[in-house]
Amino acid sequence: MNPIFRRHLPRRTFLRGAGATLALPLLDAMRPALARAASGERAVRLSFVYVPNGIIMPDWKPAEEGSAYAFTRILKPLEPYRQDVLVLSGLAHHNANDLGDGPGDHARAAACFLTGVHAKKTAGADIRNGVSADQIAAQALASKTRLPSLELGCEESRTVGNCDSGYSCAYTNSISWRAATTPMPPETNPRLAFERLFGDADTPDTATRAQRARERTSILDVVAERSKELMARLGPPDRRKLDEYQYAVREIERQIQQAEKDTRQVVPPIEKPSGIPETFAEYLRLMYELQVIAFQADLTRVATLMVGREGSLQSYPEIGVPDPHHPLTHHQNNPEWIEKVTRINVHHMELFASYVSRLKATADGDGTLLDHSMVVYGSAIADGNKHTHEGLPVLLAGGGGGGLKTGRHVVYEKQPLTNLYLTLLDRMGVHPETIGDSTGRIEHLDV
Repeated sequence: MNPIFRRHLPRRTFLRGAGATLALPLLDAMRPALARAASGERAVRLSFVYVPNGIIMPDWKPAEEGSAYAFTRILKPLEPYRQDVLVLSGLAHHNANDLGDGPGDHARAAACFLTGVHAKKTAGADIRNGVSADQIAAQALASKTRLPSLELGCEESRTVGNCDSGYSCAYTNSISWRAATTPMPPETNPRLAFERLFGDADTPDTATRAQRARERTSILDVVAERSKELMARLGPPDRRKLDEYQYAVREIERQIQQAEKDTRQVVPPIEKPSGIPETFAEYLRLMYELQVIAFQADLTRVATLMVGREGSLQSYPEIGVPDPHHPLTHHQNNPEWIEKVTRINVHHMELFASYVSRLKATADGDGTLLDHSMVVYGSAIADGNKHTHEGLPVLLAGGGGGGLKTGRHVVYEKQPLTNLYLTLLDRMGVHPETIGDSTGRIEHLDV
């Protein structure tokens, strides 16, 4: 049959079973060939990855500008993806400074990262921040996907109490804010995040859903019959895409189930939340994979991931750093401590590089997920020893649907980081006048 005239599937096609819904990745059959070629339409995804406690900046910032820059020790894991990355220096978050409020840089940094707002200093219920860039995009694009946004994190957190020198834990533990008084706490349990993505929220039969949870039935088993029927209707390229997608879903389920069955104890013994892998690397890779599959199925186009909350005490014995992260960053120029923090920074980057690799390997329409994504990686603290908020460590991965000229190191002069966000939202078709302390769109992303 001529592919131009074949029957096509609706873009929002789901496989449904008892208590479960599985969204599908973008398939060729979802749009007629002529319409696809004529419209040029493509979904652009936006992801923010936040790392806490600052970076060892001499091992982050390249010495050279432009396309011929050398990768530093921390950036080195991304070198295979040189042509997919923009390293952006000289961006700042002025409103993360104390501005007369005294200590509390960690809380202000996390709160300011996506809002550009100076958070109100309070440990009570009267928190006040601003709407974050991810939520501006999510609210504008909410009608296009099943979930407006996905918020993930790798450390259990709370939103009440005093977490940093009189600042509420809501600031320290959240980078996403739906409204000035409404943080979006990250989901830290991969099973719950998975159920949010694939559980059938429209199913009224709570008994069926509870039974499936008890039996840990694979969501793919639940929708198996519908999947077989659909496979018979698809061409070879779409069958391959659907098979790869279902394999990825199954692999995530396997990792979560394996983590839940894992009864090993670590030293010292700690209480491990259900569904969280034993090692940090496995944990973070799984959270990245959930983002990949959410983008692949177009369940959402906006995501945030907190690698750690600000002031994180996460330790990394697997890379020779059994010490808690945050105290090490107050190194007072101790070479041994600086080396340990650098190892942590490199470890985080290695895991981020694996995320970039997955996006680049995942087909999406006429390109890859990486081609059609914009992934901001960084922190609102540069030097963790001094708590500086200028010259921030920021990089951007992905082609933005063709709107970005990657493969360069671009240096700015103390521009608000929110100017970058304004420009990225433009490329998603979202055009807010301002975000926090923004002063305009940023230049040199596409020239």
